[in-house]
Amino acid sequence: MAARADILIDQGTTFETVVTVTDTNGDVVNLTGYTANAQIRKHHTSSSATKTFTISNGGTNGQLTLQLNAANTAAITEGRYVYDVKVTSGSSVISRVVEGLVTVNPSVTR
Repeated sequence: MAARADILIDQGTTFETVVTVTDTNGDVVNLTGYTANAQIRKHHTSSSATKTFTISNGGTNGQLTLQLNAANTAAITEGRYVYDVKVTSGSSVISRVVEGLVTVNPSVTR
């Protein structure tokens, strides 16, 4: 089962958050050789992604850094969305490691 973590994004700013992947015992997972994908969608059933995160894989430290630049966050309409992060092992096993709500706060300064 995926961990639950809601995130807040300020529209028009650079966004970055770190996810540490752990196993059922709470031990950090070595992500060397894994790929990761994470998307924001308006609803779970939306046919297309609102945005796809850029992800840096920390390898042995079990950390994934999710990023969106300021232009990407400016292009997201304020409101609530859903997201998840999936990792794929070198042997093609896919796991959802975190999921939650995304709240995009509107920007005043332009």
